[in-house]
Order: sequence, then structure tokens, then C-alpha cells
Amino acid sequence: MKAVVYERYGTPEVLEMKNIQKPVPKENEILIKIYATTVTAADWRLRKADPFLARLFNGLFRPKKVKVLGLDLAGVVEETGNKVKSFKKGDAVFAFCGFNFGAYAEYKCLPENQVISLKPSNMSFEEAATVPTGGLTALGFLKKAGIKKGQDLLIYGASGSVGTFAVQLGKYFGARVTAVCSTANMNLVQLLGADRVIDYTKQDYTKLESRFDIVFDAVGKTSKSAGKHLLKPGGKYVSVKGSPGFRPGDLHVLKGLFESGDLKTVIDRRYPLEQIREAHAYAETLRKKGNVVIHILPDTEKIQTP
Repeated sequence: MKAVVYERYGTPEVLEMKNIQKPVPKENEILIKIYATTVTAADWRLRKADPFLARLFNGLFRPKKVKVLGLDLAGVVEETGNKVKSFKKGDAVFAFCGFNFGAYAEYKCLPENQVISLKPSNMSFEEAATVPTGGLTALGFLKKAGIKKGQDLLIYGASGSVGTFAVQLGKYFGARVTAVCSTANMNLVQLLGADRVIDYTKQDYTKLESRFDIVFDAVGKTSKSAGKHLLKPGGKYVSVKGSPGFRPGDLHVLKGLFESGDLKTVIDRRYPLEQIREAHAYAETLRKKGNVVIHILPDTEKIQTP
């Protein structure tokens, strides 16, 4: 099968298309034919070993544990192990691959108890592929912070993948949402439901007089020390620099929210797998709005439902 492999850390140029062995599902696994994946911050950071501690996870001098990146996928179940009960051949699914990565390929095997769900019926494969990392991270951190109806929520980095989901989830849970982003993205986050938008290029959000029940750094570019004074007594600060602690069932929750129309995804750019280097270079600029999608199959081969 085709896959994008990297054998050394560095710029997007280290990503190379190669033919590797197609995986065979174990008795508790499903084999997924991948239609779409994404470029997340975890993908490009592991590729360039940024931060340096990434080398402790994946090899000090060169990648060893993960050689095929890709955290998210959407596709169709092609084969199931003989003990699999939750999925069958032909099911359209979306999934979070976990930190074995592996979605920059035509096929991926995952245990059926991995973070996998049937694809939302009203989403294309490209749209569904954007949900696992960004949606699960946003939901996990908001639940970790104990979000409740009537609270005041500030989201720093509201126009990225995690941020765009966090704005919508904040409104779904009944919070008053203040979104912090750049000038170019203000209209986007307003359309997603933000009650107030702060342009960080013109106003220092840390000097706001307002106080919040939750301050959520959705991009990992600020710090608790910079924002803790914005918290109400008993307020919570959460950041993507930490662990969101989401559960496998959370992906099914998100599926329902998309099907009910309470959530939608934002796709900035789409690239074929052959242009993975260009996609990584763009994502790394930190200027993307929402998500960068990689489509594995040519459009003529794609189907909305199996």
C-alpha cells in the first residue's frame, strides 16, 4: 500500500511516499480503508521533534516507534478480525489512531475498542476526518474544567482546529463564550457562535476586566501565569499543553452533535496525499483556520456512504 514515511526528523521534505506492507487485522482489530486524514500539530511537531522531548518518545536520533504519521482518519471497514463485534465490513467510520499514529496511508488496523465510531451520516469523509483530534481535545478539556450552563468561558486560539470546536461546544453547554483570535479570523468565530471576540493583534486579552469561570488555551501558546488572574474564584485554567483525558465514548457523543446540527467543522485547505509536504508546511505556519485535510483516494473513487 501507499504510505507517507519519514526516516529522519526535519522539515516537510523528510516526508516521502513509499510502498509498504498492507496490515492484516488481528482477531480484535478492524482493517480500515482510509479515505481522508488531517495534519494536526502533533503530526508536524513529531516530524520535526519539536519539542526536543519528542525524541524520548520516538527515538533520540531518528524516528523509531512512529514512521507513518497521521492521528485522524475516516474511511470504510474492509475486513474484521474474528472476535470483532462492534463493526462489520462496509461500515463508514472515523477514528483517533492514538499515539501509534499511522493514518498517512491507504490502510490502517485498529483495535475495535480504540476511539472509533460510525461516521456521522451527514458528513463527508473529509469532514469526518477533522473531528477526532480537534473535537475530542476540545470536549475533553471543557469537561475536565467542569463546564456548566451560565458560565463565562474564554478561549485563546479560537480559530484553530481545537478552538473552532471549543467555541461551538461552549455554546452547546450554555456558556457565554469570549473568543481570542487574529483580525482575519474574527468573522469566523462570530459565525461559530462566540458572544464576544477579542482581536489579540489590537488588544491584550490578559488586561481584560472581565473574569471567567474557565480560561482555555486551545493552541498552547500562552501560560497559566498569564491568564490565571482572569479567573473567578474557583475558576479553572486548562491548556492543550496538558492531557484532555477524553474517553472512547466521547467520539460517539460528537457524532450525535454533528448529526443534530449542533456542531459543524471548519476546513481551511485540502490536499492530496501526494502533497503532504505542502500541507505540513502550511499547517506549521499556525495560520490555518480550523483544519487541514488530506484526501487519500481520488475524488472519483470516493463515496459518501458505503
